[in-house]
Formats: sequence, structure tokens, C-alpha cells
Amino acid sequence: MELTDRKKHILKVVIEDYIRTAEPVGSKAIAAEMGGKVSSATIRNELSDLTELGYLEQPHTSAGRVPSPKGYRLYVNELMERQRLSLAETEKINQALQVKMEELDRVISQAGKAVSSFVNYPAYVTAAGRKKLSARRFELLPVDERKCIVVMMMSDSRVKSQLLRLQLKVDLDQLPTLVTLLNTHFVNISPEEMNQRLMAVADQVVPQLFLLLSQTVSYAADALEEAGQREIVTAGARELLKLPEFRDADKAHELMSFLADSKENLPMPDDGPMKILIGPENVSEALKDTSVVVASYDIGDDMRGLIGVVGPTRMDYAAVAARLTGFAEGLTRLFGKHELPPKEDTKE
Repeated sequence: MELTDRKKHILKVVIEDYIRTAEPVGSKAIAAEMGGKVSSATIRNELSDLTELGYLEQPHTSAGRVPSPKGYRLYVNELMERQRLSLAETEKINQALQVKMEELDRVISQAGKAVSSFVNYPAYVTAAGRKKLSARRFELLPVDERKCIVVMMMSDSRVKSQLLRLQLKVDLDQLPTLVTLLNTHFVNISPEEMNQRLMAVADQVVPQLFLLLSQTVSYAADALEEAGQREIVTAGARELLKLPEFRDADKAHELMSFLADSKENLPMPDDGPMKILIGPENVSEALKDTSVVVASYDIGDDMRGLIGVVGPTRMDYAAVAARLTGFAEGLTRLFGKHELPPKEDTKE
């Protein structure tokens, strides 16, 4: 059975009506949308064909049709009209991202909340390095004989510091020697190599200093491992409660719990500036009845982030894609990489 242009047009009408109303779409409504150019009887036949082809589904309690995941996929790939942000929307996005560049954690949290408020669906934002982090430089700042502050600049220029309480008293005049040792042997290597190198330099310092060296290296290795992990922030889970698809409290609670407790299982595609995953295309069971739109942004210094939206398969894909693209471009500019990503590829 051929998927004619008329069938595609009718499918587009059904999907866009269903996105707007969340109600099954019947032949009379479609005929009105098409200006009376096609009779209701002909439309009913076309709806039957589209259902047989798997692009539409018919709820048992209604004569109308609703889109299937296959129908949404065809819509996203071929039928959806791309949207551009208005100047007002662009300005609103830019205002939402006006925070200090070095406050990465705050940018991620604020961006997630802003995206969720723009699209009225839950959102998530991540940032992660493409390569392992290492220490670039160490400093030790004395407090007293039993305490000092270790300061470490990482390879991505972020700075971490920690107050260390020492097991033995240390001669503060010897700290410069320890700093030299740290900056000679423990920079530009992985956390694993740092721990391995510790014993190799044990004979170069007195026991009291070795204990401090060991504490410093242990803190640095842990801090590098933690900083190198992908951070995921979610926002707007309560938006689900406003959607007719989640009037069932158990269904809403299941997805909200997933967003809170299993967010590391949210889609994190590595290819392309934008990805749209519809219904069963999502790997996680909790997302089988939802769609996820994800856009990437570049932080610079070999770091990359993702910003995504989770919503019903009925979501307005064109509007969500346009707004996510605007946020991704804004985040890329914010972090100083002014070249914009190439045109998004929404096809699976």
C-alpha cells in the first residue's frame, strides 16, 4: 500500500491536531482542516489505510485516531515544519543564561529550570569532559601545625580546595618542598597514576611530610574522579502532572521517580547536535511512553554538555526543537565558543 502525498497530509493534520488537543481526531475535524477539499468518506478510508500501515492507532472508546510512534517518526523526519525563535524568545533565553561563566554548576541548574519553564515539560542538563581530568598545579596554604589547605588547579582550569587535618605536626617551613614535589611528580597524570607514583617518591620526604603528601594525593585523586563524572541536573518534573497523559497518579509517579532517582539512565547521545527519540526508541523502560529531545552544546576546553526535554509522544516537536537549539547555542556562546553547531539532524 503506497503512502501517498494525501495520506501524508492527513497524517500531518492528525498529529498536529492531537498535539494541540490531546483528543483523538475524527474525519469531520480533518475535513474541516482541509477546507472541504476531501470528503469525510475518503478521509475515513485514508485513516483506515494509515492505521493498517501502522502510522495511526484507534483507541477502543473512540472513532477518532491518534498517532503511533511510527507516525510521529515520519512526522519528525519529513512532515514537521521547522520553527524559528522570535526575537522576544531569543532575548528571554539570553536573559535566563546571564550568570557568571565560571559558575558551571549554577549555569547547569539555572538552564534546566529555564528550559522546563519555556517548554512546560521536565528538562535535564549535563556537562562532562571528553577526556580524563588531571592536576595542573598544586599549592599548600598553612593554617597551623595541624592543618593546611590544599589548592589544586585542574586541567580544565577549575580550582578545588580542601582543609586537611594532619595526623602529625608538620614544620611549616617544609611545605614549599612538598609543593615542589607535588608539582614535579603529580601533575598531568591520571588519578590512578597519582596513587601509583606515591610510593615511588616515599624516600624523598620525612615521614611527617609523607603523611601529608599521602593525604593530599588521596584528596586530589578523589576530586579529579568526581569532577570528571557527568553531572546531571533535572528540573520541572511536576510539569508532568499538568498533562492529560499523566492523569494516572501511578504513571506520573513512576516517571517522576525515574527523573529523580535514575537520571543517569536518561539518553546521552554522543552523535549529532540534536536527537529526537520517540516512545519505544528510548532504551529505558520508564521512557517507553514518552519522547525525549536532546541538544548538545560546547563548553570549550574539550568539554561538552547536553540539554534535554522529556515529555509525552504528543509533544510539539517543532517548538521544543527550536527552543532547545536556542538554549544550546546560548550555552555555547556563554562559555566562549562562538561558532554555532551545524543544523540539527532529528532523523533516526
